[in-house]
Amino acid sequence: MTSSATTADRVRTRTGGPDEDSNLLEHVLGWTLVVVFAMLVTQIGLI
Repeated sequence: MTSSATTADRVRTRTGGPDEDSNLLEHVLGWTLVVVFAMLVTQIGLI
C-alpha cells in the first residue's frame, strides 16, 4: 500500500498546479480582483 500512496503523491505533485504555500498570494490576487471590479462598476455607474 505504501507504493501506491507514494505513486499517488508523485502524480499529484506533477500536475503543474499551484503549491500549497501560495495561499497568501491567491488571497491577495483575489481581493485585488474584487477591488478592481468594484472600482470598474462604480466608474461605469452601475451602483
